[in-house]
Amino acid sequence: MTTINQLIGQIGKLKSESHKKDLLLTWEQTHDELERVLKIAEALKGMRGENIATKMFHSGLGISVFRDNSTRTRFSYASALNLLGLAQQDLDEGKSQIAHGETVRETANMIAFCADVIGIRDDMYLGAGNAYMREVGAALDDGFAQGVLPQRPALVNLQCDIDHPTQSMADLAWLQEHFGSLDALKGKKIAMTWAYSPSYGKPLSVPQGIIGLMTRFGMDVRLAHPEGYDLIPDVVEVARKNAAASGGKFTHLKSMEQAFEGADIVYPKSWAPYKVMQARTELLRAEDRDGLKALEKECLAQNARHKNWHCTEAMMKLTQGGKALYMHCLPADISGISCKEGEVQDSVFERYRIATYKEASWKPYVIAAMIVARKYADADRVLDQLLKEATPRFR
Repeated sequence: MTTINQLIGQIGKLKSESHKKDLLLTWEQTHDELERVLKIAEALKGMRGENIATKMFHSGLGISVFRDNSTRTRFSYASALNLLGLAQQDLDEGKSQIAHGETVRETANMIAFCADVIGIRDDMYLGAGNAYMREVGAALDDGFAQGVLPQRPALVNLQCDIDHPTQSMADLAWLQEHFGSLDALKGKKIAMTWAYSPSYGKPLSVPQGIIGLMTRFGMDVRLAHPEGYDLIPDVVEVARKNAAASGGKFTHLKSMEQAFEGADIVYPKSWAPYKVMQARTELLRAEDRDGLKALEKECLAQNARHKNWHCTEAMMKLTQGGKALYMHCLPADISGISCKEGEVQDSVFERYRIATYKEASWKPYVIAAMIVARKYADADRVLDQLLKEATPRFR
């Protein structure tokens, strides 16, 4: 088992420019930068486990902007801020001057005077979420350059229309823990498949995050979905290029059975088709409620034609030794429990329930690590100082 001291030493040897750029898409980061985030997360988790305080800040705000519902990510972000010593403040856009036409540029500066982090979740509008984050980032850059802001706050993508980096990085941290190392992941077969859900409109960012990240680490990534449930074509192309560069594989398949065959890891997850998300975005912007109801009805009928895309005991038997690791970002649509018919059979989910909780448990540390990587060029020095001080988190 790698010690905290060893992790800190490894962090210092990784080349990184993370302190100069936000992590808005994992494929915009170098391999070393991604590995550095993982090691910082592991060090923070280890220190908390040994009752060592990790408060790098004695004051400061972490602003949260959630434009969609959230449980795990919302509380993981709050936990990450607390872990580092920052207070949290939600920006309720309905209670702000945004409702009166305040610009993104102005809002970004007004909320950031004493902020060290701004976390944004904006996944509802295809073509808008990631773009909005970049607009906020540009406003923060300008505010800092003009002397308005005393520091440039870190900007954390808590999920957008393209990627969900805090989720995919937490998933990668869990895979590293489960299989023993990042090197052990090379050649491992992971099936990222669509699965039936009795709801529609689930974002594309989770499957896109998985194929965009796991292909960076030499894995054999299999993407499977029914005809018409495409992801954003540019992201699929990113996955192909990543696999070629890492020595891994990326295969686009047409059935869950093909993807599960011999897989070491399975990730059955529903998402809305790319074209549906495009249409939904236009209807949301137009505030066309009747159009949204008609689209939902059409999509639910389309989903119902693919109920055989179901992670059952029989499907799991197709995997490597019948014992592939089941993963999910949660909440899963569990047949017979959370819905009549859904993504996964109840007995399969129950067998892997604790594993999915452990998967989710990495997210606060990954978010905290992203903040640390963005704020400190010398994160190893800061962590080393905290370790030497060894201030108890509680007595």
